[in-house]
Amino acid sequence: MIKQLKYIIISIIYSLLIINNCNSVENKILFKVNNIIITSLDIFTELEYLKTINKEFKKIEKEKAFEISKNSIIREKIKEIEIKRVVKEIKIEDKILNNLIINYFKEFEINTITEFENFLLSKDIDPHVIKKKISIEVLWNQLIYSRYNRNVKIDKQSIKNNLSNNKKLTEFLISEILFNIDENEDLNKKFLLIDNSIKEINFAQTALAYSISDTANKGGNLGWISESILSEQIYKKIKKLKIGEHTSPILVPGGFLILKLLDFKEVNKEFDIENEVEKIVKEKTNQQLNRFSNIYFNKVKKDIVINEL
Repeated sequence: MIKQLKYIIISIIYSLLIINNCNSVENKILFKVNNIIITSLDIFTELEYLKTINKEFKKIEKEKAFEISKNSIIREKIKEIEIKRVVKEIKIEDKILNNLIINYFKEFEINTITEFENFLLSKDIDPHVIKKKISIEVLWNQLIYSRYNRNVKIDKQSIKNNLSNNKKLTEFLISEILFNIDENEDLNKKFLLIDNSIKEINFAQTALAYSISDTANKGGNLGWISESILSEQIYKKIKKLKIGEHTSPILVPGGFLILKLLDFKEVNKEFDIENEVEKIVKEKTNQQLNRFSNIYFNKVKKDIVINEL
């Protein structure tokens, strides 16, 4: 009965959110993250934004779409709360922000900030909301770097030796789902839930629903990854997969990782060793910092009070 009532409430809220455009939405407070409120207009904007950047989101049933949008905003607000403990204002230099925006939206053939703003306005999305969203991610990444940069451990010599001995490398097209389990949750049951979701819908939609990685909004897509960048543990798992298959959960710092192999190719590498080593070090550094980011987020979240109003 409680589950049915919750579904009815979500259905009513969702219906209110999609009436014509955001000017038609009655803006009501739905949730509170510490002292930061989340309104129906916030949910509407998040829904439209996720539909814009991820085609798979349009296929998701309305109850799940609402939950994904809600969780996405809550995650963002938690980051905002923590950032504001360090800086007074969520703001980065316009030049840096504009470059990031154009780079992020280049797949939509956007080349100027004016085009970016007009593009979002055509989707009933306030550009300033998305600018703040991107600014939060930048400041969060800076916070993680300042805290954990000294903890990053990479063996440059090992990378150099591997490159020198192997001019033919395999590249993998991979998607990911990163998830955690609560104290009272069972890993096998959580994986079975996610695995069934992958079978019933698909991997991309399941990533949207269950992944806590920043790649979730894009269906978990990691793009093409060279074997030289993967850890030995993950490389061994990926190498055993056939195209379309996914791994069982892999324990990594920050949670459990499920990887799906979309494609692979062998490439003959002609490169400058030193430049390639630096490139791989940068990628591996980002991977480790992403793991630290998830660990730190989970730590911060424990002290956050989330209320549904």
